[in-house]
Amino acid sequence: MSMQYVLEFLGLMAVFSIFIVVPGADFAVILRQSIVHGRRAAIMTGIGMGFSLLFHISYTILGLGLIVSQSLMLFAMIKWAGVAYLVYLGIKSFRAPGFNVADINVSEEDRKPISALRCLGMGFITNALNPKPVLFFLSLFSTLVHHDTPGLIQFSYGIGMATALVAWFAAVSTFFTVKAVRDRFIASGKWFNRITGAALVGFGFRLALARAAD
Repeated sequence: MSMQYVLEFLGLMAVFSIFIVVPGADFAVILRQSIVHGRRAAIMTGIGMGFSLLFHISYTILGLGLIVSQSLMLFAMIKWAGVAYLVYLGIKSFRAPGFNVADINVSEEDRKPISALRCLGMGFITNALNPKPVLFFLSLFSTLVHHDTPGLIQFSYGIGMATALVAWFAAVSTFFTVKAVRDRFIASGKWFNRITGAALVGFGFRLALARAAD
């Protein structure tokens, strides 16, 4: 793998790593699974989300390839929209309140055993139907990946990102089955959102300046 591809992958992972730790719909599902059904169910749900992420990345790569083949100007416009979206995500995260475990309602019906296959399906569907990853990956690949990068290389980036997502949610599943760790994380949730939000805004402005210089 050439240095260009290594740098592209590292750039993707830098932004993606911030994106995945910002509490959102997927995070809420993993947290609920951890509290209600335990560590194993939460980890299996995270794996399902990893498969869904590959699904999102696959059609993003194919779609961007089609756009490039038709119009480089349109591709450039998508790049600028991607920069704006990253900044928007950062501002939204910065202003978000801390995560509240009390918002998770648990009934006796919920506490019944759940199969690994059902957990995988829940994770896949939760992520697949969330519009946030659709816009995010379109933004990320249009701004950080050169349009001449081969599709297989881009897909290998996706495998690395999916692996990171599953690893993160496995860690979350482990942490949130330990009450002391969960309470500490929730207590610092607001500052956590501010730090990750500021980082995303910073990446967005950095990309904007880089585009202006191109």
